[in-house]
Amino acid sequence: MHDPASLAEPSITELFGRNSFSNAVMREWLPKTCFVELLEVQAGRKELSLEMADIVADAMKSWAIQNGATHYTHWFHPLNGLTAEKHESFIAPTGDGRVLMEFSGKELIKGEPDASSFPSGGLRATFEARGYTAWDVTSPAFLKQDATGTTLCIPTAFFSYYGHALDKKVPLLRSMDALSKQAVRVLRALGNCSSLRVVPTVGPEQEYFLVDKAYYDERPDLMLTGRTVFGSMPAKGQEMEDHYFGAINARVAAFMRTLNNELWKVGVAAKTQHNEVAPNQFELAPVFASSNVAVDSNQLVMETIRRAANLHGMEALLHEKPFEGVNGSGKHNNWSIATDDGVNLLEPGENPESNARFLLFVTAVVEAVDRYAPLLRASAAIAGNDHRLGADEAPPAIVSIFFGSLLSELLDSIADGKPLAGTGSAHRIELGVTTIPALPVDISDRNRTSPFAFTGNKFEFRMVGSSQSIATPNTYLNTAVAQVLSEFADVLEAAPDKRAAIQEIIRVSYSAHRRVVFNGNGYSDEWVKEAERRGLPNVRSTVDALAVLARDETIELFEAHKVLSRAESISRHHIYLEKYSKQVNIEAGVMVGMARRTIFPATAAYAASLARDAAALAAIGAASTAIEKRAKRIAELTGEIAGETERLEAVLGEAQGTDDVGLQAKAYRDRVVPQMDALRGRVDAAEKLVDKKAWPLPTYEELLFRL
Repeated sequence: MHDPASLAEPSITELFGRNSFSNAVMREWLPKTCFVELLEVQAGRKELSLEMADIVADAMKSWAIQNGATHYTHWFHPLNGLTAEKHESFIAPTGDGRVLMEFSGKELIKGEPDASSFPSGGLRATFEARGYTAWDVTSPAFLKQDATGTTLCIPTAFFSYYGHALDKKVPLLRSMDALSKQAVRVLRALGNCSSLRVVPTVGPEQEYFLVDKAYYDERPDLMLTGRTVFGSMPAKGQEMEDHYFGAINARVAAFMRTLNNELWKVGVAAKTQHNEVAPNQFELAPVFASSNVAVDSNQLVMETIRRAANLHGMEALLHEKPFEGVNGSGKHNNWSIATDDGVNLLEPGENPESNARFLLFVTAVVEAVDRYAPLLRASAAIAGNDHRLGADEAPPAIVSIFFGSLLSELLDSIADGKPLAGTGSAHRIELGVTTIPALPVDISDRNRTSPFAFTGNKFEFRMVGSSQSIATPNTYLNTAVAQVLSEFADVLEAAPDKRAAIQEIIRVSYSAHRRVVFNGNGYSDEWVKEAERRGLPNVRSTVDALAVLARDETIELFEAHKVLSRAESISRHHIYLEKYSKQVNIEAGVMVGMARRTIFPATAAYAASLARDAAALAAIGAASTAIEKRAKRIAELTGEIAGETERLEAVLGEAQGTDDVGLQAKAYRDRVVPQMDALRGRVDAAEKLVDKKAWPLPTYEELLFRL
């Protein structure tokens, strides 16, 4: 990684993609005929032959070795939400004490890591260790440079001996194919014979916190859980609104420079960076890419943020709520769909035909979001997000769509068969027959309180947690939209009058599903009541949200589009519930340990010290009432801390002893989490009374305001 002390750097154009085996690099390293054939493979029009794989592997190896690589790895996304890699060297002994540098097409397209220790949710027995990785030809290989040296990383899918998906990449790729298939059917019915494929594209905005490493190292909760399980707010938080888009301080600027350079080297087009709302909170946003490439890139972004922070004496926190009392962090998943010949299907056009197409696809998204709102909510369901969703900082746990007045009025007029306001009473919306009003690119304002906001030519799904892989949210979204498009295609293909059919589809669909459109303040209590009146689900906890994954209708949806089999769906329900329980279990265990071994001794010692001071003052006839009162209150809190710690340990043991994964997750949610809150309340109250020098942990003031 780039040395922050170095001043001599190449230009961005020289730097960008230096460590990425992109199509531009492959064009230089591969024979022309092989490169053209590989493009056909990437487009899904041809299968990768072993002969061509050998040619690509040889070129990839030569390029990697020329750039210092000694090892390669199949880089994949297991169901723990992280990335995994097993390094293999290029060397092959010759028998005479020397080695050759070898890398075959077979090694490129297929690997065999041990799968026994990755979560499978019952897809295989623990002793069944065989797993396979397969090259994702559409995602560029890249070089990772760290203390081990330089490693060629090959993005891959991960599956079991029996063909079950053991990762997040396989279902994502399947969902992309499903969406493409159904969207192309719709386009064909509309007369488009040129577009061969439709690709969902994503631009994920990544939020994160930075803290000084010295303070981080003194906080076991940050090291083990990624968030502070104790901590009271200082007098100032984010209420002055002085951090958002504020000037970036020198230390953070140096970090961002390193971060950008490292991301640009591997071809991640990091474009936007700024201070976020909370103190020491920041955001990075890349240029859009196809969903699978965006998923790979975002995993690299998270990893690189952490490594770059370490180089500058800081730690990056990607948890959804690292600090109580200030905004948490999300990951805004900007999603759109475009044809392989460059048409954004969610962008308004300049003529009736293109606007009809735009409105048809937008309507499909509305129906998908309404029908499959529980599934979208489940895609953002992790323990960390339970601290964030519904707070006055993030979208509520109610899934709704923001359109703004212009687009809402237009769709309402079609659904109701009424003239569009401002167009004259004689004008009716007849798609493709009479003129539709010209629609500007910025057809709507932005609404940061909406969990699913239309922002001109894309939808911004804001519920996703900052630590999450975006593979799962995009898999579910792609599949939901694919299902609705398949139903639209059935109608259009059978309709003799396509224009009339388009108008009728939009009218019927939007009439039935416009309840999910809400253009107001998603943070307000009034919206919660209004959403309930509309029949929109408000799923507040991860445990409840994940239940949809095991329902027959969800399994049937995934099976219909060959995204997940029944076994794969059920396994994910099991894995995600188990992950929730494990996360809460770790946090509760950390609380018990910190309270018992760090907080209790500190508060007890300080209360005793104050009592001695009060006694000394009383002995000489000096006033000691205030000190006595303070000592008494701290002593009371010390006793309460001890009691709440014991109660937490007891309910934690009960939850740990529950075998059923669903019942166990409910036990953690209903008994352990409330007891954690009770203990935290006592500790945070004590922190406000104990002398700063006697408090054993770095405070929020230090963590949030010192870099």
